[in-house]
Amino acid sequence: MRKSRERYEEWLRNPCFDRSVKEELTAIQGDEAQIQDRFYKDLEFGTGGLRGVVGAGTNRMNLYTVRRATQGLANYILSQKGEDKGVAIAFDSRHMSPEFAREAALCLNANGIKTWCFETLRPTPELSFAVRKLGCIAGIVITASHNPPEYNGYKVYWEDGGQITPPKDAGIIHEVNLITDYGAAKTMTLEDAQSAGLYQWIGEEIDDAYIGELKKLVIHPEIIREEAGNLKIVYTPLHGAGNLPVRRILKELGFTQVYVVPEQEQPDGDFPAVSYPNPEDPKAFALALKLAKEKDADVVLATDPDADRLGIYVKDAKTGDYISFTGNMSGMVIAEYRLSQQKAAGRLPADGALVKTIVTTNMADALAASYGVELIEVLTGFKYIGEQIKWFEENGRHRYVFGLEESYGCLIGSYARDKDAVSAVMALCEAAAYCKHLGITLWDQMLAMYQKYGFYREGLHTVTLKGMEGAARIQEIMERLRTAPPRELGGMEVLAVRDYQKGIRTDRNTGETTPLGLPSSNVLYYELRNDSWCCARPSGTEPKIKFYIGVRGGGLAEADRLLARVTEDLVAFGG
Repeated sequence: MRKSRERYEEWLRNPCFDRSVKEELTAIQGDEAQIQDRFYKDLEFGTGGLRGVVGAGTNRMNLYTVRRATQGLANYILSQKGEDKGVAIAFDSRHMSPEFAREAALCLNANGIKTWCFETLRPTPELSFAVRKLGCIAGIVITASHNPPEYNGYKVYWEDGGQITPPKDAGIIHEVNLITDYGAAKTMTLEDAQSAGLYQWIGEEIDDAYIGELKKLVIHPEIIREEAGNLKIVYTPLHGAGNLPVRRILKELGFTQVYVVPEQEQPDGDFPAVSYPNPEDPKAFALALKLAKEKDADVVLATDPDADRLGIYVKDAKTGDYISFTGNMSGMVIAEYRLSQQKAAGRLPADGALVKTIVTTNMADALAASYGVELIEVLTGFKYIGEQIKWFEENGRHRYVFGLEESYGCLIGSYARDKDAVSAVMALCEAAAYCKHLGITLWDQMLAMYQKYGFYREGLHTVTLKGMEGAARIQEIMERLRTAPPRELGGMEVLAVRDYQKGIRTDRNTGETTPLGLPSSNVLYYELRNDSWCCARPSGTEPKIKFYIGVRGGGLAEADRLLARVTEDLVAFGG
């Protein structure tokens, strides 16, 4: 507590910090809990960047923590001699997003590094595309994705368009951590930066190029033209960046029956018409489902604030009910459509690869085997999928056909290197049009896939533990799961344990260990019988520990019962 108080007092005294910061801190002068939470640590610059609550303090997102992070990034760029290539910068609808984006740009400019900045909010995947299109050394997007309204964040991309991965992430983190004096971060005025030609705006030409790349990925434009007027689509951007690009791509492809939820259409960092702007949360769909029932919609879509995640509901024509699809389900429907149609047309590459994360459905493995493409598994985080695309291009070993993660993200092409909800909307609606052409629904298609590949069901249980004590508690849980793993879960024997921090897989029956071949990460994965599994990992962006579960049953009801049993046992054992 003494360290927190000392840091707090130093911020009050230091002339580096402006009056608004000092007024905010003065208002909490007697609140020791607040002071400790704001100052017990520096907001950590992790492998993806920053994410935290907006406010004054070292453990908060503010102009000074953004400037410190950017100075570290600038130092790394200068060490790589990439200043002339410049940095592309985008932001979403969250509080302080435009201000943080401008501050990042001006810090880079003060270090002699050019920046190209979007004037208004854009989807995160368009930033990934822009980095590649403009030939930049790096990119920054200001977003906290689907976090609650009080959060914002800062993600760094490298010249391949993907989020930073080893060893560059470690190099940038090292440079950021070397900056202990917030006043040491450079800045300059916008006017001076523009006069020097260092601060440039990104115009509509990047929007047009981005949409153009998406349209190249359409497989059956003739079927879209045939069914576009018959397919009814309800869409909500959840007050985020997806509104304009999603509506544009659907309109340009010919879909005419598109209804946008009016209460959630406009960008707003308070997210007033949704309690939690996360398409994984059923509550986020309340208004969209109401509109869907009024319009008798076929599909209901929601994108998160930075438009990289897509959530969907689809209508069951037999009951009239709307059925929620998990990210695994929507990803599999898109993958099945694209691979099946590419194979039918003779365009599925013989050296194709489907990439998924370790916590994504094992149905992906079965689907890849069915179409004769390589299944490659990577650590949690779409940046590792993007990294695989880069390696494919460098070594020519595979050609990328699809990538997905369970957290509602996928990518259907290699124009960008991050998950893209805009192209996912396009691909999903094309699949829905194709199903309508066949006289079936997307739910009928999902049921057919269960029959074809097996009844795979997945779930996620999250425990939130905030603050310094919460972080310690999360570590305790992981340590117990690591040192004394359970013998069975949900009545199923734990056959093997994968410890990604140690990099080994241990067979529980023989004790034999084999290397995992992936980077070190604080993740534990338990293999169960019948292609079932469960996994525990602390979140890298939120004060949470996440328990992922996947099972395969003899039918949907059996799979759901098994999923509930394994989840209950895992949470109890870990608790």
